[in-house]
Amino acid sequence: MEIDEIMQIECECQKLVTLYCHYVDHGEAARIADLFTEEGVWESPEATMTGRDEIRKRFQHRQNQTERMSRHVCNNLLLNIVSETEATGTVYLTLYRHDGKEGRRFSRLDGPEIVGEYRDRFVKTEDGWRFSYRTIKIDFMKSRKDK
Repeated sequence: MEIDEIMQIECECQKLVTLYCHYVDHGEAARIADLFTEEGVWESPEATMTGRDEIRKRFQHRQNQTERMSRHVCNNLLLNIVSETEATGTVYLTLYRHDGKEGRRFSRLDGPEIVGEYRDRFVKTEDGWRFSYRTIKIDFMKSRKDK
């Protein structure tokens, strides 16, 4: 692949990561489903969602939580371009969130709720690059006791 192709893939995958954060943090979480392939999978230790319809339904629930203010800070994207149509990546996540009065301008800050990473598989579709698989690995969590 030419350097221009590599840079384009990197840019498109980074955009997916950024849109994901923006949608969930700005009241449009149901739109996250559009960032996945039709059969895409989103996975966490607590749940697995398969397909856009299921992803949309579950993220609609998050969108309806209007008392929750969050910021998903994702950085250090490490991308491995497998081919012209496939890539894998890991991106660090620091999640700040607080449930409070609806419509407030800001929330108190007690530190991050979660620190971990997303592990992603990206594929190029007719509609552009999409997540085919996204899982979260949690390394630190504020609300859980050590096991």
